[in-house]
Amino acid sequence: MFIMMRNMVVTEGGVEQVINKFGADGIIEEQEGFIDLSIMEKKSRGEDKEVIIMIRWETEDHWKQWEKSDAHIAGHKENRGKPKPDYVISSDAGLYRVKKVKINKLV
Repeated sequence: MFIMMRNMVVTEGGVEQVINKFGADGIIEEQEGFIDLSIMEKKSRGEDKEVIIMIRWETEDHWKQWEKSDAHIAGHKENRGKPKPDYVISSDAGLYRVKKVKINKLV
């Protein structure tokens, strides 16, 4: 399994905008090897909010196919040169190879 995680810090109210953008139906769900996409909000009391978007793929090659796909590239070209949304304070991404998964044996 291969995971892409994007960590975003957004302004108060920005969480819903991130959910609307990344949670909407799209073409990623149709990509070979796509497992799922999770959007998580860090529990906090401050005004700024931390959101993590985790996209799981069957393999790193499946992720690479998505990154190189015409649909994915077209989406990035559409936003090239545009400023980041006002609600985004910072954004960082990481790629991870899953080495071990433990599953609940009682289920």
